[in-house]
Amino acid sequence: MALIKSISGIRGEIGGKAGQNLTPIDIVECTAAYGHWIMTNQGSDKIVIGMDARISGEMVKQLVVNTLTMMGINVVDLGISTTPTVEIAVPEENAGGGIILTASHNPRQWNALKFLNHLGEFISAEDGANILDYIKEKAFQFASVDKLGIYSKNDTYIEKHVKKIIRLPLVKEDSIRAKKFNVVVDCINSSGAKAIPVLLKSLACDYTLINEEMNGEFAHNPEPLPQHLTQLMDAVKNSDADLGIVVDPDVDRLAFVCEDGSLFGEEFTLVSIADYILQHKSGDTVSNLSSTRALADVSKMHKVNYHPAAVGEVNVVKMMKETDAVIGGEGNGGIIYPSLHYGRDALVGIALFLSYLAERNITASALKNTYPKYIIEKQKIQLTPELDVDAILASVKEAFKEEKVNTIDGVKIDFEAGWIHLRKSNTEPIIRLYAEAKDQNTIDKLISKVKSAISPLVQAQ
Repeated sequence: MALIKSISGIRGEIGGKAGQNLTPIDIVECTAAYGHWIMTNQGSDKIVIGMDARISGEMVKQLVVNTLTMMGINVVDLGISTTPTVEIAVPEENAGGGIILTASHNPRQWNALKFLNHLGEFISAEDGANILDYIKEKAFQFASVDKLGIYSKNDTYIEKHVKKIIRLPLVKEDSIRAKKFNVVVDCINSSGAKAIPVLLKSLACDYTLINEEMNGEFAHNPEPLPQHLTQLMDAVKNSDADLGIVVDPDVDRLAFVCEDGSLFGEEFTLVSIADYILQHKSGDTVSNLSSTRALADVSKMHKVNYHPAAVGEVNVVKMMKETDAVIGGEGNGGIIYPSLHYGRDALVGIALFLSYLAERNITASALKNTYPKYIIEKQKIQLTPELDVDAILASVKEAFKEEKVNTIDGVKIDFEAGWIHLRKSNTEPIIRLYAEAKDQNTIDKLISKVKSAISPLVQAQ
């Protein structure tokens, strides 16, 4: 069981003891601290909320809504929605912020509260630290019976979101309609089943949904990694589909399956869309340190600058704003297209990718073959309370000090043959280990070399 209170919100497994798991007490305290921050720092008494289709979603929502309204805050509830849809709704509603109830790629027993500012963007590290202080200090109070907030529902924002996407100049609606794409969508039993059909219908695509019942009983591990996508790969291969699409439960991560049932690769979601954007608009690109080198290669090809950022959407957005980047995101299939909004958005990613396929009149597998051949591997090292993560990362830095080492977020080691990045996760009690090279043998050797440096410390704990 686990509870993680971080600068981005609160995340944990449902049930258990307060302070150790995601319990009603933790949900109320965290919500109240955020509500206090909204009223104190944003000068607003309005918050937008939305949720994925997780089993615990309705229960968590009731706790959040009642806490906020008892503080005198007005709540606009989008119901089952997507993370990017809530992000778009916040400024449209002139709200002080938003709360998304989703544990993203985590399994069914998890849930979380993700916090947005008045721009509909994830709160900064400084703001998150303030909220954590408010939780510790219990620096919040509730309204009298005459000043309670008003609760209302609004189920129109997925349609509004899709209309904004369709109006983007680089979404080639007519070209997509002419192609009449046939698509298979793995909805992973969550809000993708509600949002993606609206988009595909608007673009005159034929589609088949799998795992479409929005019951939160995820048909497979909800993280869109290759080992979890065999059902979609088989569905595409055994049909006449042009493409397979998979999202995570809150629809901010996106991966594709090619028409032959092979994986396009979540790392290449951003690479391909950046390639398309840069053919029409010059500007810099950004991804996080754990993302493929292929984006830097594509950026160089288009004669623009590539910038690495620390892992985390808020860090990527910060770097994108600083560099005026035209496209950015994360190698986990997160597309951030500032012409729409500064947030990872699978829906706009789908529309841009279909636009590129239609414009080039090319299959997904043929497009994939135009990009540099890299292999990326993602592993997890499970943490226990006894492990000193900082000491582990420091030992890795020291062991490989003769190599090119970046420490802005964990430790990234750039070897001549590839790279390895280790960092403590903000969302799970693990160390994430990412490695990339041009062949599996090289990846295996690099991982073995780094794990050999870690092993003595882990065993000593």
